[in-house]
Amino acid sequence: MSLTEEIKKRRTFAIIAHPDAGKTTLTEKLLLFGGAIQTAGAVKSNKIDTATKSDWMEIEKQRGISVATSVMGFEYKDVKINLLDTPGHQDFAEDTYRTLTAVDSVIMVIDCVKGVEIQTEKLMEVCRMRNTPVICFINKLDREGRDPYDLLDEVESKLNIKVRPLSWPIGMGKGFKGVYNLYEKKLNLFTPSQRKLTDDRQVFENLDDPQLDALVGSGNANQLREDVDLIEGVYPDFDVNDYLEGKIAPVFFGSAVNNFGVNEMLDTFIKIAPTPKSRDTDVREVKPDEPKFSGFVFKIHANMDPNHRNRIAFLRICSGKFERNKPYNHVRGPKPLRFSNVTQFMAQDKEIIDEAYPGDIVGLYDTGNLKIGDTLTEGENMVFTGIPSFSPEIFREVVNKDAMKTKQLEKGLKQLMEEGVAQLFTFEMGQRKVVGTVGQLQFEVIQFRLKNEYNATVEFHPMNLYKACWISCKDKKQLDEFVRSKNRYIARDKDDKLVFMAESKSWLQMVQDNYPEIEFHFTSEF
Repeated sequence: MSLTEEIKKRRTFAIIAHPDAGKTTLTEKLLLFGGAIQTAGAVKSNKIDTATKSDWMEIEKQRGISVATSVMGFEYKDVKINLLDTPGHQDFAEDTYRTLTAVDSVIMVIDCVKGVEIQTEKLMEVCRMRNTPVICFINKLDREGRDPYDLLDEVESKLNIKVRPLSWPIGMGKGFKGVYNLYEKKLNLFTPSQRKLTDDRQVFENLDDPQLDALVGSGNANQLREDVDLIEGVYPDFDVNDYLEGKIAPVFFGSAVNNFGVNEMLDTFIKIAPTPKSRDTDVREVKPDEPKFSGFVFKIHANMDPNHRNRIAFLRICSGKFERNKPYNHVRGPKPLRFSNVTQFMAQDKEIIDEAYPGDIVGLYDTGNLKIGDTLTEGENMVFTGIPSFSPEIFREVVNKDAMKTKQLEKGLKQLMEEGVAQLFTFEMGQRKVVGTVGQLQFEVIQFRLKNEYNATVEFHPMNLYKACWISCKDKKQLDEFVRSKNRYIARDKDDKLVFMAESKSWLQMVQDNYPEIEFHFTSEF
């Protein structure tokens, strides 16, 4: 197959949601349809009868905090789908934000009982920064949830995006009868089956067909006719280009745990979702069909097992063809790198591959040369932009409990920060080291890993800080003056960029007002 044909075949997307909205359940059902697994719930175990619980912590326990399941590839109707399952838990939000830089579109899962939750809003902001196309899947219709119209209004107002339903539910909870596909004019009747695939779809060119009343009852049938008239009257026709530009989100209804409504969404998804897109670098825009290879690292995972110090770097391929054992230019590094151990993740199996194409995500076994944001090319010196680092929410000072192990601590902190577990800020005055994270859980992870992998013992002391702001100014003299006057609050991040550590929201506002020429940024591009 030619490069162009390989690119046309690929869809790379992430599933995002607030914890417990049913993200992992949906992921499993997509794998089931793709034939990557035979029975949902059998992603890890060979005891086919056990269905996985979609509870986030349970899933993590069951699969281990492993990377093998967070990137999955499968084929569906001749389309190669690369699916990234993101952690819903907000303590790992930073990881999710970075994952979003490596995909071309997003499926956002919303719980029909709880509606739009806070984590969903944060994730949507990240999608909007990049105009990522979003499909919305409203889940758990087998429960008594909120009115579909209310849910649509809430998505529009809270997520600040226009919506267009492409399927519509008939009833809800105990009275749930099925979903009508507005895009293909098909009715899918609901039969609760958690594990197997059923294909019971009726085609209705005309909703006045008396057959409809016989199938769902005349009350439901009349309600559906009214709803469809209202939707067609109120919402504009679905325009694929508006969706691709991130201006409108198509909405599907279903119940992932019962395998329902997922197929309609997947069938529509492969028709409308974007193929791999062009990406910006600091030099120029890179198009996927360019013959020369380029790609960037968006995630690194060092093994939790100290006996195997292997790290896997996740590389998103942006252009050309990636080949195993071929030397590639490591833009930041001193010498070219070649990779003999290159894996792709097919459901639960890692397999060694010889080549990969734009849109694909591959795992590179790395001994410590790569870090997040690194670019690999076939010779050109350029760096892919748009992999942000966000201002953390919680700050703690690192206190070394064993002065003899200072070197190990330095090394451990450096490697963990390169992996993107958290962010490290070193104050100019007194060289105090402060770790910033998005959630509480990360401090425990860092403490545990420093002890087990680097033999360094630390404690974290709370610090009264509100935000870390990266600072810049067109006039170097004014910047130097600001740094001098606020020296106590100036730190540097791991890339040696200047950061202003603000103690409170009101004080930050006052400093911004007093120094209008200084720019304060809440995200830093790597």
